[in-house]
Amino acid sequence: QVQLVESGGGLVQAGGSLRLSCAASGRTVSSYVLCWFCLAPWKEREFVAAIDWSGRSTRYVDSMKGRFTISRDNAKNTVYLQMNSLKPEDTAVYSCAEARRALSVPATLTAYDSWGQGTQVTVSS
Repeated sequence: QVQLVESGGGLVQAGGSLRLSCAASGRTVSSYVLCWFCLAPWKEREFVAAIDWSGRSTRYVDSMKGRFTISRDNAKNTVYLQMNSLKPEDTAVYSCAEARRALSVPATLTAYDSWGQGTQVTVSS
């Protein structure tokens, strides 16, 4: 069974940047779609970005497109989320997940199988 562990979260001022990492262990995730979701207080879990196994196909939520970049390093079994121009409304717990059955880069929660615990991102104004 795969374990996904996120890191890189923290407190940053508006306009700042963070780079989140999600390292997989237990088996390789190099063949699967990986994604990031976020969960803010009083809101439902929201799709942020996804990337296919090759890294050539990505998908983003409109509100974060152009500010966030998802990437992966299959040799390190890791997916990243570079977050630039952060806004207070980006404050949330960010979690990574894998989709073992996806043929594209889905944005739906139910497409993803294994989840990490998440890392807190707090953006101050």
